[in-house]
Amino acid sequence: MVAGGNVSALPYFDFNVPRNVTTAVGQTAFLHCRVEQLGDKGVSWIRKRDLHILTAGILTYTSDARFQVIRPDKSDNWTLQIKFPQERDSGIYECQVNTEPKMSLAFRLNVIEAKARIMGPADLYVKTGSSVTLTCVISQGPHDLGTVFWYRGAAIIQQPVVLTEQTASAQPQPRVRIDIDWTDQLTSRLHISKARPADSGNYTCIPTIAEPASVNVHVINGEHPAAMQHGNKNSASVSISVHILVYSFTVFLIKRMR
Repeated sequence: MVAGGNVSALPYFDFNVPRNVTTAVGQTAFLHCRVEQLGDKGVSWIRKRDLHILTAGILTYTSDARFQVIRPDKSDNWTLQIKFPQERDSGIYECQVNTEPKMSLAFRLNVIEAKARIMGPADLYVKTGSSVTLTCVISQGPHDLGTVFWYRGAAIIQQPVVLTEQTASAQPQPRVRIDIDWTDQLTSRLHISKARPADSGNYTCIPTIAEPASVNVHVINGEHPAAMQHGNKNSASVSISVHILVYSFTVFLIKRMR
């Protein structure tokens, strides 16, 4: 849908462009302004919060080299490009045409700090032989959320994975695999079957355009984590009791020496 029309020779904006644009910190942003029947008029980009003129025609009027206008030869598109955007760059930007009266079309730029999160506790305890699924979710960000890489410690978990278990049919089945879903959010799942103590470690999901997230996996034999934690509490209580006894005995000795 367009405004204006060919009734007059005046310029008019094409509204069939995204005007609420979301991008992640560091990911180049583009605001597309399309002006029909421009004639001898000029197009400028203005930052609304301080009314700073960023570009006029194909020239840049700011010392911030991250801003640039892109306009292919004889094109009706005047695209404001913002490299390495930060959260402070969020706000309203206006595409203006120097008609009388002035024409302007507002665009909202949202620059967000996209962050990944791994569902569940920061320390995950599982028994040897059980299955483990780590789910990494990036729920805020632009639609182009890229992909996710998984690491155990400093080593990337490759796909396909060479860790396998032989089935009855002698067909190798991956013991470690990664699934990725793109919906309203980006979800990556790391599956580990028949977990071994050697699978213990720090697992990190690193998205291409978001802050990473980590979880510590502990594959244990026998003793249940709750028992381990209970044992730790008992040990702490014993330790505190010993300190109290030592302190009391020391005070008793000092009094006797006096």
